[in-house]
Amino acid sequence: MTSEIFYKVSFVVAGGEHPGAIITVDHKPEIGDEVQFNSSIFTVTEVMELMPTVGNFGFLHVTCQFSRTAEANE
Repeated sequence: MTSEIFYKVSFVVAGGEHPGAIITVDHKPEIGDEVQFNSSIFTVTEVMELMPTVGNFGFLHVTCQFSRTAEANE
């Protein structure tokens, strides 16, 4: 049995100008982290646990704000 926890994360972008994303990640995002999806970089502003971790799987809601468009090497 593995002790690694995976999280299904609903990323919501503040302001509604971006549709956000639902992504499975292998670490819990923290406020201030930068995340990348859809060729953009976002800064995490809020993390909420939607339900307690079950086994090695957790469900999170993350609010973030657009920071910049991702460069080709990011």
